[in-house]
Amino acid sequence: MFLHLYTVLPCVVLGAINFMLRKGSPYHKYVGSTYMILMLFTAIVTLFMPALVGPTLFGHFGWIHSFSVLTLFSVPTAYIAIKKGNVKSHKQKLIGLYVGAILIAGAFTLVPGRYLHTLLFT
Repeated sequence: MFLHLYTVLPCVVLGAINFMLRKGSPYHKYVGSTYMILMLFTAIVTLFMPALVGPTLFGHFGWIHSFSVLTLFSVPTAYIAIKKGNVKSHKQKLIGLYVGAILIAGAFTLVPGRYLHTLLFT
């Protein structure tokens, strides 16, 4: 749990910063690379965390794991897109990743019964 929090919380900040940076600048590339590596790492970590709220598949995977799959798909395809010069696809994938895996999944962590809800509200 803590490993996931230690890798995803910086992504909240790094992703927001990168949206504000001049696209294609060395700093944008550095922040973006760090963000992508941390997002991949956190997605892999979450696959080992069992879903404790709602229905599960195989007694382990819950709907929240779909954001891990989104991340494992979006990061490499966004990287490939920018390497091929497809800025539009790169931008769409990373905006979708931030909205889906950071904002929406982050909001769901505040649902009663989840760890962060318990930590913050009890």
